[in-house]
Amino acid sequence: MDDALQSQVLEFDQVHASRTEEVDAVVVGTGCGGAVMAKELAKAGKQVLMVERGGLYLIERGDFDQREDDMLARIDGGRGLDTSRTGQLALTYGNNVGGASVHYWADTWRTPKDRLEKWERELGLTGHTEEELLPYFERIEQDLNVHPAEDARVNTMNRLFEVGAKRAGIAVERVRQARKGCLGSGYCLQGCAYDAKQSQLVTYIPEALRAGARLFADCQVDRVLIEQGRAVGLVGRFLDRATAQPSGHTLTVKAKRVIVSAGVFSSAPLLMRSGVNSASGQLGRNLMVNPCPQLFGLFDEDVVMWRNIPAAVGSMGLRLHRYEAGRYIEGGYLLYPNQLTPATLAALLPGFGASHRALMDQAHRIGGAISWIDDQHGGHVSLDDELNPVWDYKLKGVDRLTVLDALKKQATVLFHSGASQVVIPDPAGTRLRGLDELARLDQVDPEALLYAAPHPSGMCRMGKDPATSVVDCAHQVHGVKGLYVCDPSVFPTAVSVDPSETILAFSYLAAARLLAAWS
Repeated sequence: MDDALQSQVLEFDQVHASRTEEVDAVVVGTGCGGAVMAKELAKAGKQVLMVERGGLYLIERGDFDQREDDMLARIDGGRGLDTSRTGQLALTYGNNVGGASVHYWADTWRTPKDRLEKWERELGLTGHTEEELLPYFERIEQDLNVHPAEDARVNTMNRLFEVGAKRAGIAVERVRQARKGCLGSGYCLQGCAYDAKQSQLVTYIPEALRAGARLFADCQVDRVLIEQGRAVGLVGRFLDRATAQPSGHTLTVKAKRVIVSAGVFSSAPLLMRSGVNSASGQLGRNLMVNPCPQLFGLFDEDVVMWRNIPAAVGSMGLRLHRYEAGRYIEGGYLLYPNQLTPATLAALLPGFGASHRALMDQAHRIGGAISWIDDQHGGHVSLDDELNPVWDYKLKGVDRLTVLDALKKQATVLFHSGASQVVIPDPAGTRLRGLDELARLDQVDPEALLYAAPHPSGMCRMGKDPATSVVDCAHQVHGVKGLYVCDPSVFPTAVSVDPSETILAFSYLAAARLLAAWS
């Protein structure tokens, strides 16, 4: 980011007093949703202010050092330590300019047509058909250089996975990536130190700034201001980046439009703190997260799974649930090779002391498989006495069966790819030593596993009927004029693939409709 653009950014060390601003539109959050909204409104000539709780991190300042401990504290929400009430879900979200697009894997998929049809058929979503979204998909894919992973990006774990999946009769395809000039360092989850990953930090946010938008980083929005059924601005507090604590200076923004794009783990709590009363009772409900069960394989060759990109190949063939006579048979997830950097791998491998050290001594020969579960039973959020969010989520019903089927498919692929043992990250550190032991996975309690929550959706469900949804099909909150939600909070269910392109496309559509109706 050049000096001219940085002059339009206010960071924590530049704040010496409380501030009041007046703009046409204020955008809360700078991930995929907020970046698109800010860019499109600014290009249309609106005065736009982006407000981001996290910090601005840039490669030219050496901020991306590829150290897991440093980067968790810098770019992950809750410094990588936030969980659901039971601790079973690790809440994975961005806390930086660019949002989760800075630390995601860069997998980029269009919204499946069957999912858009489901939302229209069962939940009354209008105006979001594949045909209406197509021009935005095409624009996004050009802007972000989306393409199938090239041969040079297939690491050893991906190669082994492809061999094992094909032997198991599971179709494999190249995964579409939003990258340009990738060096294959393998530290995608820590943010790209080479600006090769086409995150919002290096794409649409600079575009928004070039169009005249401004950005306040290190500022936590506490409440949207609502008067007589209309959003008129917001109030927040500037934070000290080193401590993530309030600096003592406040921000008040008066705005004609307020766009909440703070992400699933922040948008609904913000609306709740602001006194938004959804007639549907759906605000803060329908949390889906694509929970990720994973297994580890011990190989006789070096794998070093933290090199190159995470998933150059994967399988979409099991994405949809398959039922016979109403009984679950299989599927309902994506099946991918895994990539974990050493410290994260150490945190997830089972055991303590000598047993754990013995596994870590073999870290370079450990590979893995992972699944994104298309969860069907959502969780919810409540606010505690200090108005902090408390997340409740529990695997139940078909989601438990889906996890067990995903684990069996993962183990099958790992054994077919040459693993001598498969390690289950349950409290017992269960190990399988061959395909003839797959039935032992039926004894694994899904509740005993730790899951990442990488693709949260819901909490501000979209629909045309205020009795069953929180926002309308133009992304405006039912009953509150001028207040919009543009992030995956509006998705009626999980998307079943990485949601980044869906968020971007929905936000393009929302911006076009907001501008068309602006008066």
